[in-house]
Amino acid sequence: MIRVMVVDDEALIRSGFQHILEAAGDIEVVAAVPGGQAVRTAQERRPAVVLLDIRMPDMDGLAVLAELRRLPQAPVVAMLTTFGMDDYVAAALHSGASGFLLKDTDPERLPSLVRTLAEGGTVLSSEVTRTVVDGFLNAGPRQDAARRLQRLTDRERAVLAAAAEGLTNADIATRMHLSTGTVKDHVSAILAKLEVSSRVQAALLAERAGFLRPARGKEEP
Repeated sequence: MIRVMVVDDEALIRSGFQHILEAAGDIEVVAAVPGGQAVRTAQERRPAVVLLDIRMPDMDGLAVLAELRRLPQAPVVAMLTTFGMDDYVAAALHSGASGFLLKDTDPERLPSLVRTLAEGGTVLSSEVTRTVVDGFLNAGPRQDAARRLQRLTDRERAVLAAAAEGLTNADIATRMHLSTGTVKDHVSAILAKLEVSSRVQAALLAERAGFLRPARGKEEP
């Protein structure tokens, strides 16, 4: 079972996401709480994936993201967002968010997107993040990005390229004939060598360096 926590200040949103996800059969919503309760609840219930509203009146979603990322067993965090919030999305990207979901995501696709996140993949809503991603790619010198890429071994470059396609750790392991644990170790080494905090940032930095064709992970339509 994939343990998920939904964080949103609107009770209707929380209950709607919980109903959709739990109907999938392999997903357990261990908590559905407003922003002010998110960090304490995550410590108690230890979700694998957190769906976090990017902007809430009682506590800023970006502040919650930062605290969740500092937990000893930090969950994968995907931000729930709407159109026209590029500044918030950009900040979340730099803070290590693993994905961005529109609040009006097709209910039939939501469970598969959560599975992708739980398995180490990324989910990017192209409609929301296109401007932000383009800005990220244009920020900073390409030479610096290329210099960081040179730190990777050939095997790590291959893992990075596969991760940039949106493949999960299990998918990469199958493709490269490795164990899932070995892939996880490679991903950890890649993040450390590239000086980034998420697979999304690693893929975007590689794209900025010209190592990849444009890659956005698994996109939400």
